[in-house]
Amino acid sequence: MAKGKKNTWVLWSEDEVKLLRKLYPRGRAREVADQTGRPLTAVRQKAYGMGLKTKKYRPWSANEVELLKKLYPTENTRSIAEQTGRPSIAVKQKARRMGLKTKKPHYWSANELELLKKLYPTENTRSIANKLGRPLNGVKNKANKAGFRKIGRPTFWSRQEDMLLKKLHPDNTASEIAGQIGRSVAAITNRAQRLELKKRRAWSKKELNLLKKLYPSRTSQKLAKQIGRSVSAVQLKISKLGLKKRKDKTKS
Repeated sequence: MAKGKKNTWVLWSEDEVKLLRKLYPRGRAREVADQTGRPLTAVRQKAYGMGLKTKKYRPWSANEVELLKKLYPTENTRSIAEQTGRPSIAVKQKARRMGLKTKKPHYWSANELELLKKLYPTENTRSIANKLGRPLNGVKNKANKAGFRKIGRPTFWSRQEDMLLKKLHPDNTASEIAGQIGRSVAAITNRAQRLELKKRRAWSKKELNLLKKLYPSRTSQKLAKQIGRSVSAVQLKISKLGLKKRKDKTKS
């Protein structure tokens, strides 16, 4: 398999490469990232190394438009571009055509600053953002301007963190793992590369169709045996697809 200029520690499987060839030219980089469990940046780097390019223009889907409306007033353009899988310039142009505006800076109250000062040194930044009801980037920027620093956060990985990373890595994205371990996405990706952890192979269309067909009347254990995947992998995919059981009892 030909490798791109930027080789990664986690090799791409044949199925993942096929998926990338199929979806990336259609501008569906985010979908590739979701199905393979790889960071969006890794998907783009691999596509670049393979010489793949997206079409010059593709219509915005209804879901993308709704996401843009929701995020544009408070999130920065780069963050929205990452979440939609589109270039920053495309995000700006679409927002301008839709007449979207960013909200004026919402000044921090004395109580918010006190809470930020108290929590920032030891608590996860995303958790602080949720408590304050502010965007994650807004919290980070304010903490940097105020000179707040994280303390007591070891740069080394504990044995427990490594064990949790090894358990979660095969079937979860770096962003999902970061939320559970309490480290940045970059830290998760770098540690996984150092440990030479591998992602599970991408789900084929045939496997997904079989899962959707059998899930309403089969247990996870039987599904795993029929499809040839672990029970945990099957359960995770079921959760991500939002599949529901029938009201009647499952077959034994």
